[in-house]
Amino acid sequence: MKIIIAGGGTGGHLYPALAIASEFKARDSSNELLFVGTLRGLEQKVVPKEGFNIQFIKVEGIVNVGLFKLLKSLMTIPKGLIQSRAILETFDPHVVIGVGGYASGPVLAMASWMGFPTMIHEQNAVPGLTNRLLGNFFVDTVAVTYPDSRQRFRNDKTFLTGNPVRASITSGDRQTAMKALGLDENLFTVFVLGGSRGAHSLNVAMVDALKLFSDTGMKKKIQVIHQTGKADESEVKEKYRQLCAQGIVTNYLYDMQLAYAAADIVICRAGASTLAELSACGKASVLVPYPYAARNHQEVNARKLLDMGACRMILDKDISGTSLAACITDLYENPKEVASMERASRSLVKPDSAKRVVELAYELIKQ
Repeated sequence: MKIIIAGGGTGGHLYPALAIASEFKARDSSNELLFVGTLRGLEQKVVPKEGFNIQFIKVEGIVNVGLFKLLKSLMTIPKGLIQSRAILETFDPHVVIGVGGYASGPVLAMASWMGFPTMIHEQNAVPGLTNRLLGNFFVDTVAVTYPDSRQRFRNDKTFLTGNPVRASITSGDRQTAMKALGLDENLFTVFVLGGSRGAHSLNVAMVDALKLFSDTGMKKKIQVIHQTGKADESEVKEKYRQLCAQGIVTNYLYDMQLAYAAADIVICRAGASTLAELSACGKASVLVPYPYAARNHQEVNARKLLDMGACRMILDKDISGTSLAACITDLYENPKEVASMERASRSLVKPDSAKRVVELAYELIKQ
């Protein structure tokens, strides 16, 4: 089979796509995968590193942008459609799968017009604009992560699969991870994850929390794995140096399984793919939903875990060094609560999500 997977931009769209691609290869090693994305997205670095081919189209976002940016983005749509058609004609796929993000729109719309079997996967509880349009007007099949999402699409073609997670995410163990990362097994380990591009408010709050820890003695009891994103990396590294804080500061982690395996708690945004990884790894978390996510879907995502007792939540408007330091200290002093959150998180995992998506694709081709 020949399969096109379109979309990306952020890890939230890309990592489920990689899990789906890996499942196609596991099903049949002769399956041929082609990713389609944009040069501005995370996919342009990560996909080749994972061993898959990728081509690029020119398209930009139209949601939550100013008027000038909106007009500029709308002007790229025709070119994106033309480029998509050329890729589809050349590769001639058996099925085209969209995972959200800028590139999925033109590729899936053109694939539908050209008569190729098409499907999308929606990671979030509240679907984004691109997937809502594709799911209701273009594609043949829709796969969703949450039951509530089914009502956003035509029910007769919508299926619950869960959110695919890369198998490698769960492959780490604490002892090996600590050794590989050069960390102390005896310290309480906090993993700060702002997403593939980082999260400025989390970066500032964690640095301010470390300042407060200097006065309470907590600084000697914890170590931090801190993924900052590119914009804040230099400043955060300097702050850690000044504070003599223990841990690792980096703009991006490729070996995420090591960080998850090492972490006692994870402080992060509430994108659907991050939450799926937390559940797959059975991690307790402090969720800080991104406040500008389309239709506030990150807070909706987070509240689902909160209701299950799998996390704590601090809204972005309330995040500060004081609130974060208090939360970390409380969890450090209450290992039973951390263990309870881990059990609740693990109970939410759907380990066969990628298999379900791939099976839907095979069924679609048979029709």
